[in-house]
Amino acid sequence: MKRSDDLLADLDTIDWAALRHAYGSAQDVPGQLRAVCGPDEEARERAFSSLFGNIFHQGSRYSASPYAVPFLTRIAVAGPAGARADTLLLLTRLAVDWHDEYDLPLGIDTAAWRAATISPEESLRWYDEQIAIETDDERAKHLREGREYCAAGHPVDAREGALRSYDAVRAQLPVLFGLLGDPVPEVRARTAYLLGWFPEEADTALPPLLARLDVEQDPACAATVLVAVGLLADHDPAGRLRRHLDHEHPLRRWAAATALARLLAAHPPAAPRLPPAGRIAAELAAFGAGPAPAATTGHHAGDLHSYTVRSLLHLMKAAEDPDTVLLEIVRALPRIEETGGVPRPLAARAGNLLEALFEPADIAPVFAGLSSGRRRLLRALAELLTAEDFQSWPFGSDLHERFTRYGLPGTRPALRAYVGLSTEGEDPNAPLADPWEPFRNR
Repeated sequence: MKRSDDLLADLDTIDWAALRHAYGSAQDVPGQLRAVCGPDEEARERAFSSLFGNIFHQGSRYSASPYAVPFLTRIAVAGPAGARADTLLLLTRLAVDWHDEYDLPLGIDTAAWRAATISPEESLRWYDEQIAIETDDERAKHLREGREYCAAGHPVDAREGALRSYDAVRAQLPVLFGLLGDPVPEVRARTAYLLGWFPEEADTALPPLLARLDVEQDPACAATVLVAVGLLADHDPAGRLRRHLDHEHPLRRWAAATALARLLAAHPPAAPRLPPAGRIAAELAAFGAGPAPAATTGHHAGDLHSYTVRSLLHLMKAAEDPDTVLLEIVRALPRIEETGGVPRPLAARAGNLLEALFEPADIAPVFAGLSSGRRRLLRALAELLTAEDFQSWPFGSDLHERFTRYGLPGTRPALRAYVGLSTEGEDPNAPLADPWEPFRNR
């Protein structure tokens, strides 16, 4: 470990008080970075908690966020042993948020992100236009305050604020490549996980990832590298992914299949040089039907069964018989309950399945007229989902609305009746419970 003075050199040359985070002035960030570098483990944990809550607050990034990135990078490379892996996780969150599942299995679309981002110059022009035509004194005052905030360098568009942090981490990647050879497996794995989210750096990131793949012995690290390669590449480099489909370790086989499924879906020109969709789907299906592995990658919050289902959905488009792939998805559904990282994980994934497999409709399609795979899927959901899964927010999900959008029954009893399951003890016509009812007469 380097001395904290070396890790935090030039920390005090930044005007942190003028920068902002979720709770106002970022003048407390230097102290938190110093605590991360210090010998007190409890203080370090508190500092990490604070940093995850202020420069990265529920996914939002602020003007202070990119300024912390170079120091966090130094800590990841040469900081205290207990801080390095957590620092890499924070760098990943500062780059791509904690919702990587939004961009899986195809990978992050940075071009679309950049195209949709409002630049500071555009924001300033908008403020000037609004101020020029505003006649209400109070609204004009708020507009001037907003313009001053923007002119001071603070992001007013959430996408632009996030993009600043993303590009700050991107600038540090050449320093982080070396961590792929770190003696600590967790550091190697988190580095590979981070690299997979920078497709614009594929030409420089793929060589060290592939070099790591040739020597990596840790199953979770190797799997993370394989998935990262699949997220960055537009082909199977020298057949390296294909070879891992026959590896003795199931996690490596899953990772290779996951990477190849992404290539097949995102880069169809590569298909003739890839294994058939059926071969890839079979490996994903075998994993999806089995128990959660003891070691996982960081992707999809470690919920690799949900990740598998999403990959299989994409493979359906390339399969000769889509229903055969859909039946494998049905086999994997019960396992989502075991590995889900969110409340009611199957309910959260069911909406994605409906969106991919059904068209919006005002009335339910005739059940017998659906394909065998769709019938099996709806029957499985009717068996696995609970009545509470269909309840509305704040205590449930939007699953009721997701089902009714496609003309399908939006309650568990009605869904069971639709697919031909027993509704004994249940009323198929019963309305959903009102989640606010207990509070109405208080």
